[in-house]
Amino acid sequence: MKSLKKALVVFSLMVCAMAAMNAQQHITNFGIVNTEKVYNHFYRNSAAIKTYEKKKADMQAEINKKTKELKDLKASKDQFDKIGDTEAANKLAIEIKEKTEYLRDYTTTKNLELQNLKKSLSESNEFYVKLSKTIKRVAENEGLSMVLSLQGENAILWYSQTVDITDKVIKEMEK
Repeated sequence: MKSLKKALVVFSLMVCAMAAMNAQQHITNFGIVNTEKVYNHFYRNSAAIKTYEKKKADMQAEINKKTKELKDLKASKDQFDKIGDTEAANKLAIEIKEKTEYLRDYTTTKNLELQNLKKSLSESNEFYVKLSKTIKRVAENEGLSMVLSLQGENAILWYSQTVDITDKVIKEMEK
């Protein structure tokens, strides 16, 4: 009776171990691709990217210039406030307000312009057709059942670096 119980326990453990191994074989494998990294790898030296980067740098230079002007105006206003020249201080306050609104509008407009330009660059149909085919080929070779993009908002909450196939996609596209 005692040996029968031992045999049943051993048999039960073996069945559990086999079930666990079988369950591991049915785990879905996912991969991720940083499409922006792939895109930048191939197009960072293109004329379109250089144009984008120049517009971005020009915008930042203009923002820096306008920000400095505002700081200088605020410093002048503070000096007029200290010496009690309220009329000059009030004129500067109005100018500061107008320039602050201009800077806010300029920044919003230029950021939107840059976002649209970046979006149009990253949606190059020829590039994405090739990328899609390459991702499919790499994913099938890796035994993955799904590949997610890192660019989707809240698309990935956590991932292991071992599922990132970005570098393999780049290598495959270089062939």
